[in-house]
Amino acid sequence: MTAQTILAFDTSAAHCAAALLRGDTVIASDRAEMSRGQAEALVPLLERLMAQGGCGWADLDALGVGIGPGNFTGIRISVALARGLSLALGVPAIGVSGFAALAEGEAGALLLSLPAPRDGVYLQAMSGGDAQGDPVLASPEAPPTGLAPAGARVIGHAADRIGAALGLPAQPRALDDIAPRIARVAARRLGTPQPRPAPLYIRPADAAPPADPPPAILP
Repeated sequence: MTAQTILAFDTSAAHCAAALLRGDTVIASDRAEMSRGQAEALVPLLERLMAQGGCGWADLDALGVGIGPGNFTGIRISVALARGLSLALGVPAIGVSGFAALAEGEAGALLLSLPAPRDGVYLQAMSGGDAQGDPVLASPEAPPTGLAPAGARVIGHAADRIGAALGLPAQPRALDDIAPRIARVAARRLGTPQPRPAPLYIRPADAAPPADPPPAILP
């Protein structure tokens, strides 16, 4: 049986990150730090990565895409591209949250933490690989006390501060390898029913409402 090839990418933060997974092996990966310009940089980065891995668009069996949480515009860039490529190539696109990527390779009860604006954190409880409740936005010094499942470990951004507040063991970790992790999660989910990728937003956008009412849309 031919090993399946999965292209994974993410622009949920100030980066363009991508990885190419063939079977169980990441054969190419890249990450470019950037605060803006992901929309223009993403497709060329993917094409360079596939050339490095010796394959083209027609060789892909599936796509993995980061759905957030994170930067609103960045998430929409990747999700929109994944949906379009899925339709054009006739391959599934599998949305993977940053929490699922962070939990990749971990077992047991977890409280996963991702960075949020203004020194906040996005938190998601997981047990046995399954999400426990909805993710929340919190302060690392004052996380919700009832969120973590029994026996949980805190993993991720500001985990030491969260663990100290909750009295839980902590493993601080930056998600620098998000694209390879997304690829592995997508590979594991491939072959099971998956919803279309959709952005995971936990907080409202940082945008002021318009001063004037919007124009009426005529029928």
